[in-house]
Formats: sequence, structure tokens, C-alpha cells
Amino acid sequence: MKLLAELQRRNVLRAAVLYAGAVWALAQGIAQLGPAFGMPDWGTRWFVIAGMIGFPFWIAFAWFFEFTPDGIKREHEVEPHESITHHTGRKLDFAIIGVLAVAVVLLLTNAFVWHKGAGLSDGVNSAPIPEHSIAVLPFVNMSSDKEQAYFSDGISEELLNLLAKIPQLQVTARTSSFSFKGKEIAIPEIARTLHVANVLQGSVRKSGNSVRITAQLIKAGTGTHLWSQTYDRKFDDIFAIQDEIAAAVVDKLRISLLGVAPTTKPVDPRIYPLILQANALIAQHNAAGNERARALCEQAIALVPDEARAWDALAVVLFNQATASERAIDEVVPQVRAAVKRALALDENDVTAHAIAGRIADVYDSDFVAAAAHYQRALSLEPANPDVLYNVAVFLASIGQIDAGITVVRYLVTHDPASARVHYRLGDLLARARKFDEAIAAERVALTLSPQFSGAHNIISASLLAKGDADGALAEAQAEPSEIWRSIGSALAYHALARKADADSALSALIAKEETEASYNIAYIYAYRGEADHAFEWLDKSVGYNDGGLSVIIYEPLFDNIRSDPRWPLFLRKVGRAPEQLAKIEVKVALQQADGSTPSGPAPL
Repeated sequence: MKLLAELQRRNVLRAAVLYAGAVWALAQGIAQLGPAFGMPDWGTRWFVIAGMIGFPFWIAFAWFFEFTPDGIKREHEVEPHESITHHTGRKLDFAIIGVLAVAVVLLLTNAFVWHKGAGLSDGVNSAPIPEHSIAVLPFVNMSSDKEQAYFSDGISEELLNLLAKIPQLQVTARTSSFSFKGKEIAIPEIARTLHVANVLQGSVRKSGNSVRITAQLIKAGTGTHLWSQTYDRKFDDIFAIQDEIAAAVVDKLRISLLGVAPTTKPVDPRIYPLILQANALIAQHNAAGNERARALCEQAIALVPDEARAWDALAVVLFNQATASERAIDEVVPQVRAAVKRALALDENDVTAHAIAGRIADVYDSDFVAAAAHYQRALSLEPANPDVLYNVAVFLASIGQIDAGITVVRYLVTHDPASARVHYRLGDLLARARKFDEAIAAERVALTLSPQFSGAHNIISASLLAKGDADGALAEAQAEPSEIWRSIGSALAYHALARKADADSALSALIAKEETEASYNIAYIYAYRGEADHAFEWLDKSVGYNDGGLSVIIYEPLFDNIRSDPRWPLFLRKVGRAPEQLAKIEVKVALQQADGSTPSGPAPL
């Protein structure tokens, strides 16, 4: 008790509380402001460790010394009647209150920022819900054959795409709407999550050549039915039903169309189910689904060679197989070109074909003028098409307009908040823009939505590497489900950790197994290691292998070590990525506003 009383008299306890509060407040401040000044992630951690080390010295100082009117003196040198520890204690009390108040404010601010970064909609749900907004939920399959689920899903997606062509209507993208398939969740809760005022749901029953479709339009805020209708028709009338449902939505939501209402373009009934089934398989994003989808597309084309939708689906699945390294690039890309060419010959206004043509021109031809022309054409036809905007965002970043690309992807996040792909791309572009903390947050959301999403751990690993956290980078690299990305990330992290034998082994294994598919990635591993000659050797190889990774070379942080090399600008010019070459390229994007309006005339972002 005497010791406790002496501690109190000498203000040691107050000094301890003040010290702990000050260290905590400063740590919170560093965590918030550090990234803005390029401070590595470990800066906050080492500050706290230093604070812990200094704590006993501070306590010793408070015990052995005392503040007096004449300055600081040893405690035993101060006569009892001269001591002002009581007044010093009161000042310390005020200081403690102030420091703790600042610490609490900073803590709450950090918590808010973290919560905002972790939200599925990137903080946009605080905005008012647009009156003319809608989510099309996957229609329930009521057919006796459960394998017909692809058909009910396909009809739902067709309706979604049709409604998305109405400029005054904000439509939630497929991925987010379909994330509620098979879940018993109340309509108001779904609407709150998707940030929409209305929901369209229904059911489909197909039997032979007969189809029954029931549709219901629900006002989400009250749960009331604005409209419902059941259609009993022959299968040949399926497209007329879609048009009637879209017209009813426009009418019941009291939307004043500025032009002619969009209508469905009919597809030969013999192959329409094949196309819907192929699209459902493509949406699974896996090798087995892609291969089955390709076979269905080829079957549809054999039956009806002059149907553009079949060629579109084939081009999409082939391009996906190429980018996912499921088939050799030199084998697949010519087939994609042929499919796109055929689709555009059948329909020069084919949005899907123009979008894929833009990707081919950008990624594999380095013909950015042609790519921009295809993207601009697709945007003029369907300015709110999420797939087109996604490709345009990547293209904008690849020609040096990375902030514009990020703006487009953020817009997509608001319209497709449950899409792991969109959050992944946002994280990817943020990392390339050196916004590593935001990139990590976006990739965490992607992994929350899809824990096995390929490449997300790799982006986090590279971001942590850039922030100086090599241990964390290795852990993320080894958590990556994609074997090729796991190998790439591990090779980089081992080098950062100075584990030379492991780094060399990982790189050698990557070269032995993935030389043609990962030549671009091997180049930036060598660049990161500071081996410029090898880096340029593999960059030249990547040109020969037509590696699609070259399309993002200008903003890849892992090449930073060789950007000052005189060979760097020469290589960029060789592949058409020099600044003066890219400055000539322009794509104008007009993003639809929350109220369904668009800016007056398209303007560059």
C-alpha cells in the first residue's frame, strides 16, 4: 500500500497512462497517414514495438525525477514543502483526457475506413436508392427436369440484358442478382443489398414445345406487387414474351422512354436452348464448363451457321480458354478472330463481337487504334453494358489512363456489388496505381465473395511486397489456388526474403513448366531481382510467344527496377506502348448516373 501511495504521489501511474495513450494515438495516426506518404506497412508495427521498449525508461524517469518551478530535479533533491506533484498531477489528468479523446476519435475513424473498404458496394449504399432501379432475380425452374435450370436462368439473363438497354433504368448486373439463387432471403433485404427500388422475379416451366412464364414486379420498400402476369405460349413465342415483360416493367415504373423501346432479337428456336446452356456453363468460370460450352456452340453453329449469337458465344468461350491458359494461345486466338469476324459479318451491330474484337486487337495485336474503334462502337450501341465497360476499363488502364480505368470499375462495383470479378479487377488496377492498401481491401472483398478466385491472393501478395512485408507476401502467394500465380508470387517473395536457393528453385520450376504461358511474368521476376539482361531477354520472348501480359506492361510496378534502363523506352516503342504512341488513343465513356441519366454527350473520363 505504501508503494502504491508513493506511485500515486510521484504521478507514476498518471505518466504510464499518458504514455500508453500517446503511443496508441500516434500509432492510429501513423496507420492512417502513413500510406499517403509512402510509409511501409511495417512502420506502424515498429513504432509500437519502440514504444513498448521505451515504456520502462519512461516509468523510471517518472519515479526518479520531478518537475519543479526551477526545472527538472531528482526526486530526493526536492524538499516536501517545495513539491508541486499535486499541481503536476492535475495537468497530467487534462493531458490524459485529451490524448485518450484523440485516440478514440482515430480508432473510430480507422474502424469506419476499414468497414467502408470491406463493404461489398465500396461505400456507395449510403446514397439514395434510385427510383428507377431494378434487380432481375433468377427465375425459378418449375420444369419436371431439373436439368432445365439453365433455361430459366437464361430467360432471366435475357430479360436483364433487355432491360439494361433502357437508359433511364438502372439494372443490377447478372453476377449480383444471381448470387441470391436458391436462397430464402426476403425481397426487401435483397433490394437493400443490391441498392435497388424494384425487383423482378418469376418462374419458368418448359414442357416440350410449351412454355409457361410467370413474372412479378415488386416494389422492394413495401413488398407490394406492382404487376404480375402468367404467359402460356409455344416455345416459338419466347422472344415476344420477353418483350412484353420489359414493356410492362417500363409501364409500371412510369418510365418515359426517349426513343423506341428495345426489343429482343429472335434466335432460331432450334439452337436457342443450346446457346442458353452454353452461356450458363461459361458463367461457371472453370475449364470443364468452358469445354462443354465450346462443344454446345459448335453444335449450334453446325445446325444454324448464320446465327450471330452462336458465333458470339463461341468467341467468348474460346477467348476465356486462351486467357485462362486452358488452351494454347497460338491455337485459340485465330479461332477467336474467325468467330468474331463471322459474327460481325452477320450483324455489324453485334456488341459482344465488337467487345471481343477490341480485346483481341489490344491484347494480341497491339493495334490500339482498332481496339479503341471497336470499344467505341460497342459503347455507342450499349453504353451501360457491364461486359463492355469492364473491357474498356482494362483498356483505358493499358494505354496509360489508369485513373479513368479505376473510375469505370468503381462504377461497375456500384452496379454489380456481389461480383468477385469486378472487385478483383478494381484491386488489380488500384495496385497498378500504387494504391496498395485499397487494392488489398478490394481483393479481400473478392475473396469473401469467391474464396477460390484465381489471382486475388497474388495481387495481395504483390501489394504486400511493394509495402515491404515480404513474410506476408509469401503467405499470400502460397494461399493462391492458381498454380501458376502461386509459383510467380513465391519466386518474388523468396527473393525479397533473401532466400536465394528457394527463389532460384521456384523461378527455374516456373520456366521449365510455363515458359510460353508465363514469359511476361518471368520477365518481371528477373526485373524485380535486378537482373536487367535476363528481364529484357524474356520480354523479347514474350513478344515471340504473343503473351497477353504485355498489354499491361506500362503500369506494372514489378518492372520499376529497369525503367531507367535505356532499353526500356526502346522496348515500349517496339510493342507500341511508348507514351507518344499511346497519347494518340482515345475512348470516350459516358457513365450512366444514379438517377438513370447520362452526361450530355460522351466525354473522356
